[in-house]
Amino acid sequence: MTAPFVPQIALYRNWLAEQRGLTFGSYEDMRQWSVRDLDGFWRSIWDYYDLQSPTPFAAVITERKMPGAVWFPGAQVNYARQVFRHVEAADAAGLPAIVSGGEDGRLRETSWPELRRKAAALALHLKDNGIKPGDRVAAYLPNIPETIIAFLATASIGAVWSVCAPDMAAPAVIDRFKQIEPKVLIACDAVTYAGRRHDRRDVVAELRRSLPTVAHVILHSEAGAPAAPDALLSDIVARTSAAIDTFEPAWLPFDHPLWIVYSSGTTGLPKPIVHGHGGIVIVVLALLGLHNDIGCSYHQNSFGERYHWYSSTGWIMWNSQVGGLLGGATCCIFDGSPGGAKDKPDWTTLWRFVAQSKATFFGAGAAFFANCAKAEIDLAAAGDLSRLRCLGSTGSPLSADTQAWFNDRFAALSKTNGSKAQADIWWANISGGTDFAGAFIGGNRELPQTPGAMQCRLLGAAVEAFSEQGRAVTDEVGELVCTEPMPSMPLYFWNDKDGVRYRSSYFETYPDNFDGSGRGPVWRHGDWLKVNPDGSCIIYGRSDATINRHGLRMGTSELYSAIEALPEVLDSLVVDLEYLGRDSYMPLFVVLREGVALDAAMQEKINKAIEAGLSRRFLPNEIFAVAEIPRTLSGKKQELPIKKLLLGQPVEKVINKEAMANPGCLDWYLAFARDYLARSAA
Repeated sequence: MTAPFVPQIALYRNWLAEQRGLTFGSYEDMRQWSVRDLDGFWRSIWDYYDLQSPTPFAAVITERKMPGAVWFPGAQVNYARQVFRHVEAADAAGLPAIVSGGEDGRLRETSWPELRRKAAALALHLKDNGIKPGDRVAAYLPNIPETIIAFLATASIGAVWSVCAPDMAAPAVIDRFKQIEPKVLIACDAVTYAGRRHDRRDVVAELRRSLPTVAHVILHSEAGAPAAPDALLSDIVARTSAAIDTFEPAWLPFDHPLWIVYSSGTTGLPKPIVHGHGGIVIVVLALLGLHNDIGCSYHQNSFGERYHWYSSTGWIMWNSQVGGLLGGATCCIFDGSPGGAKDKPDWTTLWRFVAQSKATFFGAGAAFFANCAKAEIDLAAAGDLSRLRCLGSTGSPLSADTQAWFNDRFAALSKTNGSKAQADIWWANISGGTDFAGAFIGGNRELPQTPGAMQCRLLGAAVEAFSEQGRAVTDEVGELVCTEPMPSMPLYFWNDKDGVRYRSSYFETYPDNFDGSGRGPVWRHGDWLKVNPDGSCIIYGRSDATINRHGLRMGTSELYSAIEALPEVLDSLVVDLEYLGRDSYMPLFVVLREGVALDAAMQEKINKAIEAGLSRRFLPNEIFAVAEIPRTLSGKKQELPIKKLLLGQPVEKVINKEAMANPGCLDWYLAFARDYLARSAA
């Protein structure tokens, strides 16, 4: 399949005209309708995608407020049921559900009937072991078909799914899973990454010891020496029976919890965010269909669609990738390093998978594309990429230079492979988040493209850039906010009494009646945004102190816990200077015990502590020994002011010395900022 075919958003716009009598002069006119008439817009998405419920819903939204909006009360849905609607038609067309691969270059296909049968077998196994709706199933698994099968099995019986990637160290996984008290753990005993096989049996044993609520362990084993599981996943999914053949996912209330994902702030444990079946289904269908232009694989207009977004299971883009199945698209998944082995980097590794799997849509973190451009890869050497019609990027801002570099290479490729789509390849650059498992800003295949910018704010997303006074501004950098609810916003945080942590995470900056107008709370997302006069948008990075390494967010408190457990480290501060497509630069400042030098051995010890407590993904770029960490009078580390200093903002605008406990330490940081900015400019 290659473009041009009719864009999905054009098909939807034509449907609105025919079925609703709605016509619009421009995309922005249609978006304004979608955020003013929430009832009309989200009802249209329900009808357009023919969502089904055995019971009618009483309304689309009962109360237009954040938090607390109730969507489609009375409706019953199930994520897995929506996926399995496509089994017969897709299989009859000869199309697989999943194409999977890894660093060894071998592909395997999972058919739609196989996906349904294996998920049913595991679902019945979970039920036989006492798992009921609302019980939590925790997974420590890589990006393989078995993980998708386990997720669909969990969702089909109304249990709540939660997954951590096996590159995460045990303490970070335990910090997440212990909050949700899972009854089942599904884990792998090994994982391959960057050419090396990593044994995970000790981690699985530690998880079992540290999670007393786990009553049943299912192991995905490739090592041949299981770490005493209660069952092997391969045995469970190989079963056949009449009950498996006739199994159907349960009908569940629209707001029944689907999964728990984790997004870290700067203090405390990671936030366990609960999303609902219905909200995720309806938002993901609109995002992937209308804005990422991913069609159903067995429909003539998009026949053969294959969707690949490179991700680990620890990133929300894994959830987005699996969401392709909701609309009947074949999902292509890759498990391993996108850049080859550490001792022999190869940034064509992932491109070879894209060619082999015949992907039509390929997305990845912005850092991946930047690394490819720096390595000056030869796309022609990766294989036949002629079916690829779209590139997607997220996780951090994609620079104009990187996008332009790929545009030139694909234009050259199109002359030899005949792909009209690649002559001016379309980018679906998106920005959203784990917090609502969707996107606020993204693509539109019908709009013009400017490298470095995202094409539009999404339908249903009432997104603005707010000035410091809380007013919407255009052509100025401001706080990214959302002024109206969306169906996939969190139902709640797990074990968050009275919703206190939920409200403080998103609605503390702009609470109820924050501007005196009587308006309700406004969602503050934590990104810098500029809305251009033409409606395109630029994201400039995080506006708070949260670390964002290649799309994976981590709270600074988790990193401090790992570092400050070392007896040599008395205090520490870290900032992430990701900003407008620049490489994420993360310096770590440490106060060491008297007599301890920051030599190579000490730096290695700090890095190993971070790797053991979190993941190698969060290693700092540089480590500096300092006399003091700047703190407020109440003792809080001043991460955000130091970050703003290093981004070039004047000291008088970012730091109130009167509110500091130790203003004398600022001179060192000011000198460091001047030196860093001079080096960056050079």
